[in-house]
Amino acid sequence: MRNISQIEWRELIANDANAVVIDVRNPMEWKEGVLENSLLISIQNPGIFISEVEKLEEEKNYFIYCRSGQRSLMACQILESVGYKTTYNLAGGILKWDGKIVFPAISKMEE
Repeated sequence: MRNISQIEWRELIANDANAVVIDVRNPMEWKEGVLENSLLISIQNPGIFISEVEKLEEEKNYFIYCRSGQRSLMACQILESVGYKTTYNLAGGILKWDGKIVFPAISKMEE
């Protein structure tokens, strides 16, 4: 797991065909706006989080964010504890993000 700045985040994702962006906030926070192309896998319910994480491909590189960077830090640690090799935590979370934010389509967790 590596804490990275917005600048590093943008550079790494732009050059990574295996990048997967995960938002670990809750569905109410998700509706307020997200980073482009992100998946919602809320860490709010640890059992569901682990179940969803186990469906991910191990060879991908996971870019994880939350509101402030704390829950995403925990999420990175959990992913690594179950065998995922490459995880990045967005330092400062979406609160510090100065880039584009979009409004999401309905996620699996809201259905």
